[in-house]
Amino acid sequence: MAKGRHIPTVASTRLARELRARREKAGFNQETVAEEMGWAESKLYRIENDKSRVLQRDVKRLLGMYGVDGEEADSLVELARLAREPDWWHQYSGAIPKWFQVYVVLEASASHILGYESELVPGIMQTKRYARAILSTTPLPETEEKVEERITVRTTRQARLTQAEPLDVRLILNEAVVRRTVGGREIMREQIEHLIKLADLPNVNLQILPFAAGEHGAMHGAFKLLRFSGPDDSDKVYLEQHIGGLYTQKPHEVDRYTLMFDHLRAQALGPEQTIAMLRNVAAELA
Repeated sequence: MAKGRHIPTVASTRLARELRARREKAGFNQETVAEEMGWAESKLYRIENDKSRVLQRDVKRLLGMYGVDGEEADSLVELARLAREPDWWHQYSGAIPKWFQVYVVLEASASHILGYESELVPGIMQTKRYARAILSTTPLPETEEKVEERITVRTTRQARLTQAEPLDVRLILNEAVVRRTVGGREIMREQIEHLIKLADLPNVNLQILPFAAGEHGAMHGAFKLLRFSGPDDSDKVYLEQHIGGLYTQKPHEVDRYTLMFDHLRAQALGPEQTIAMLRNVAAELA
């Protein structure tokens, strides 16, 4: 991890949202607060967008200005303390692109993920050998150590699917995802069998969009919708590319992707039909 560089954590992301919400509730704009704190306005902007660390004493001053006290203030100051403690994946930060670190934080704090995958099994559902095969396709080869760290991050993320309060996942896979043999027949069969096991979890809903469905609204590519349990946490759309990730939380754009997901779900095979197809594909690969 680069010295002095702020890497978001689940706690720091929530703290940023809470501080922004408290400022807006108190009726202050960023310029007024920054002037009162003796900061450049850009510093407050970075704090409220989780791009910079914030000290506990500064959190106390901000809360005092916003009229927040008592247990509410104490809990936010404690959140500021937790925000400085690294999440589990920080030890692998050198192997995770900076733009993807934001997604890992969002995924870790989300309550629901809805999405469509057009080409590959999503990272949170990949087996180690499937992930290694996918990572081997990069045009710029990486060291074995970095590849193994990336694989560890992917498999560790899967723990959220079986925690006491698990992540609710609803994914639609293009039929090409399960038909394209990645890493050879044995590795692909192992991946398909892993999908069948995950689909049996009560918090995982898996559907396949068959080729027979024809044209559909997501032919431009994959997407994910992230939802959060907090009342002030807005839904987000995430689009991933080779060189970066795009996020939006504009209501009309989120609504568009939500509607698209609903249309895809209606065109896709139901969960039971999906499991049947997965079993047939696994048998063909045996």
